[in-house]
Amino acid sequence: MLYLYHAKAGKTSLLLEGDAHRYIFKVRRHKAEETIYLRNLHDRLLHRYFITHIDKKSVHLALQESVTHEIKASKYLHIAWCIVDPKSIEKVLPALNEMGVNKLSFIYCKRSQRSFKIDMGRFEKILRNSSQQSGRSEMMELEIVSDLKGFLLTYPQTKMLNFSDNHFVSSLQSETMLIGCEGGFSEEEVALFDAEHIMGFDTPLVLKSETAVCAVASKVLL
Repeated sequence: MLYLYHAKAGKTSLLLEGDAHRYIFKVRRHKAEETIYLRNLHDRLLHRYFITHIDKKSVHLALQESVTHEIKASKYLHIAWCIVDPKSIEKVLPALNEMGVNKLSFIYCKRSQRSFKIDMGRFEKILRNSSQQSGRSEMMELEIVSDLKGFLLTYPQTKMLNFSDNHFVSSLQSETMLIGCEGGFSEEEVALFDAEHIMGFDTPLVLKSETAVCAVASKVLL
C-alpha cells in the first residue's frame, strides 16, 4: 500500500481510529516518530504525516508536508458498461482502476436485468482500497445512466464494441467505449451507431462482458 486514504487528509492534525488504526498499528507495524503518507483522493496532493503517538485505539498524526503528486494513466478512457451481475463487476473494478480508466458509466441496456442494483458505496470502497495499493491519486469516477439513448445524447462520439471487421486498435486516444452485457446488444441498440463507430476484436472467440471490459482497458491504457 503506497498511501492511506482518509477523507480529511490535509488537515494539520488527524486522529486515526478503527480500520485505519488497525492497518497502521497491526498490519504495517508503524511506531511513533515514523512518517506515513495519506491522500483524500480529491485534491491530487500527497500528505506526509508524522506519527506523534500510538495507543491501542488510536494513532495521532501531525502534518509535515503536502505536495502535488499526480499519478494517472497517460491516456484517457471512459468505459460505458451495460449492467451485468454486480458480483462480476466487483471482480474487475480494482483492475480497471489500477489500469487507469478515468470513468466508468453503468447503463441499463435492453438485455440488462433490471433486478441488478448497483451499490455505489460498496464500489467506491473497493476503488479506495485499489487506489491505495496502486498509488493512483484520483480514483475512477462512477455514474449510473438509465438508458443508452440518454447516454448517447451526452456522449455522442461513443464507440460500440461488438462483432465487427472494423478491428479495435490500441492506438485509440481519448475514447468512450460501450461494452454490452451478457447476450450482447439488441438490433435497436446497434442501429443507434454508424458503422464506423462499431468496433470488434480480431478474434473468433466470444468474450464474457467483464473480459471484454478488461481487454479494452488494457489495449488502450497499457
